[in-house]
Amino acid sequence: MAFYCFKCGNELEFAVKGGIVVGRLDTCESCGANLHCCKNCVFYDPGLHNQCREPHTEFIRDREEPNFCSSYEFRSDDTPPKKVSLDDAKSKLENLFKNLK
Repeated sequence: MAFYCFKCGNELEFAVKGGIVVGRLDTCESCGANLHCCKNCVFYDPGLHNQCREPHTEFIRDREEPNFCSSYEFRSDDTPPKKVSLDDAKSKLENLFKNLK
């Protein structure tokens, strides 16, 4: 299993002693994003009303800020997240609207 930052996709390394422990104020060494946040949690699901698959969690307004959620579990993946460059995103957007002119 590998662990990646939600923001930059950098692979993260943790000292594992009986489970992954991410401190509330730990940040990504590459981009500085907070690691103990909803967007790195296994229960994060932006398609749900509370954006969380854990039904008894409190609402958290900013999903990228560190929080005190007791249900937090760091998400693990077999493949790194896809990185989309700004130029690629602009190109796809232009192609989407090209036929409407």
